Amino acid sequence: MNRYILIRRLRAPAVLLLIGVLALLHQMGVIDHFWHLFWPLLFILIGVILLAERAVLSIDSGIAPPYPGTPYPGVPYPGAPASPATAPESAIVPAHSHDFNDPNGGQS
Repeated sequence: MNRYILIRRLRAPAVLLLIGVLALLHQMGVIDHFWHLFWPLLFILIGVILLAERAVLSIDSGIAPPYPGTPYPGVPYPGAPASPATAPESAIVPAHSHDFNDPNGGQS
């Protein structure tokens, strides 16, 4: 079985396990407010599971998958013609040494 599918199938059991552990701690008197502690821990649990899914995808494919709707920067869309390699250009023009010593301030 694919590791990604295995982690994805653990979402609901992990949430049920969180509810069960918090209910047990509440029943034992360790925590007072069950629901006030549940929401932050639920968001943390979902975040950890999503990170694990993303890590497994990047390990299996060799690269991290892009977020939905956003391509990798610099990568053309499928079917796009390949662009030729060009030399890097710069708009910076070097200053000449006589520009600094001009008594007229560059005015002729």
